[in-house]
Formats: sequence, C-alpha cells, structure tokens
Amino acid sequence: MAARTPSRHLVACLLNISEAHRKDLVEDVAKAALRGIKREETTVLNIFNDDDYNRSVITIVASVRSIGDAVLSACQRACALIDMSAHEGVHPCMGAVDLIPIYPLGEAVGVEECVQQALAVAHGLAETVSGASAFLFGWADRPLQRGLALRRKQMGWFRKTTDWEALRPDVGPPPRKRYGLTGVGASPYVMNCNITIDTQDIMLGRSIAAAIRESAPGGVPGVQVLALPHQGAVEIACNVESIKGDPPAHLTAQPWPSFMVDGEPYRHAPASLITARVAELAGRRGVGVKGTALVGFTPRECRALAELALSEGVGEFWKEQQKIRM
Repeated sequence: MAARTPSRHLVACLLNISEAHRKDLVEDVAKAALRGIKREETTVLNIFNDDDYNRSVITIVASVRSIGDAVLSACQRACALIDMSAHEGVHPCMGAVDLIPIYPLGEAVGVEECVQQALAVAHGLAETVSGASAFLFGWADRPLQRGLALRRKQMGWFRKTTDWEALRPDVGPPPRKRYGLTGVGASPYVMNCNITIDTQDIMLGRSIAAAIRESAPGGVPGVQVLALPHQGAVEIACNVESIKGDPPAHLTAQPWPSFMVDGEPYRHAPASLITARVAELAGRRGVGVKGTALVGFTPRECRALAELALSEGVGEFWKEQQKIRM
C-alpha cells in the first residue's frame, strides 16, 4: 500500500465500553470506527480487555475532522451489541458505552475543536440510538468545565445501584437501562495506569488509593484512583490526568513528560512515580507490588504510533503493533 503523509491534526479517543468477555464483539466495535468515507484518516491503535472488570478500552486516533464520525460509528455498534441490563463486572460503569474522552495530540489541535467533536458525538449518539443519553465533562461541560471524577460522582457512577429515573443527563432523554448513561467530554490527555499489589485485602488497597489521589494531602497531582479486586489480588486503578503548569518540587525526582495545548503547557505524572509511591505504601504493610500495566499509551507514544499507522495505511493497528517497530 502506498505511503501517505499523515495528518498533523490528530485527536485520540480512549473509548471505554462495558464488555470484555466477548472479544469478537469488542473487535467488531473497533472495526466500526474504521468504516466510512474518512477511514483512511483513522486508526485503532490498541484494544485493552479486562475480563474481571468486563470492560475494554479501544484507542482510536484520527484527524480532528474524522474523529467524530469514527467514534460515533463505534458507539452505535456498541449500543447495538451490549445490553447493560445483563452486564456483570467489578469495575463501576453506567453505560454500554461508558466513556468517550476526546484528547488533542499536539499543538495543531486546540480546545474548541475537541469540544466541537465531543458535543457532536454526544448529540449524534442521542439522535441515532433511541434511548441513549450522555453527561458532559471537562472542556465540553460549558461553562463549568467540571472534571470527570466530579461529574461521575454527581451522576452516581460510583454507586452499586442506580436510580435511573432520578438521573438528568445533559444530552438525550432519561437513561434506559439497556444503554445506560455515557460520559462524553474533552480534556488534555489522560493515561490509565494500574498497579497490582500482592494481597486480597481491599481495605489496604483503599487506604493506598486514598493516600495517592490528587485530593489527599501529599497526593499525586492529576491522579484519580480506585482500589478494585482483580485476578485474586487488588489493583490500584489510576486515571492519570494531565495538569497545567509545574508539578510540586518534591515530586520531580523523575521528569514529568510535557506537551502543549493552545500554547499552555501540560504535564502528567510518570507511571514509575505512581508505582514507586504505591510500592512504598504497600511495603509498609509487608505487601509487594506484582506489576504495573499502562492501558494504551503515553501522549507522545500515542501520537508517534498514530503517525506511523496512518503513514503505512494500517487501520487495524492493534493487530500489527507486535510486528511493527518504531
């Protein structure tokens, strides 16, 4: 296939869907992102399945003019295939499509373009899937721009049971349990970093999570975290949000990778720092760390791999990434 010069106006979506047991179904959703007239501007870099969570994260990257169509197509397919009334998994969730975050990859794409695409997906989903609805977060939540953790709390995402009739979505009708409720937003890039500690003591996991989350005294800026049972151990599951400006001086022994959005510098805590902090806290209780997993890529990795995939014309990159070397 002839090489092309990839678009420099790249946007990523780490699409979270509430299914992991049926791998063929998840791949079907991923392939749906590649259908349409602009598929040559789109690639699916990665599919991360977690059986215990019954949740998958599909990394879709496209030009900013294509990302909305690609993500909406994948969401429509997911809604057709996933019934939330039958869902079981230990990870909190509310929707068949649980999360649609839009992230700029590089200075060529600004905040407003990401907001436009997020809103187009939210309204497109509500208009084309009867009964689908969404709440907004981040830059797309105008004018408040509330963060994802706060919006999830307001919607009851962390609760074990949901009062569907009491929910008031930002887009679409009152939620139906068949599709649930989807979070749609735009923000600087967010990584997912999961550290497994060698214990089944969920209370220990929760105490570590409470100590490292951003809101805690001495916590790590940008880190939102849950402790969840996982494969016979406990996983400290972290959303690592990018922060504006400089991190605290006492946390800079390791460099914080940086990037720019609309001329503003953003940085994110390195996975090694978060792992070291978890290991220190667990070690005080005589518990070791079994391993760390990144769900997807860092912002720089995501952009570099997307440019490679698009230049080679590889849409289903998740199948090829073991063969292709940077």
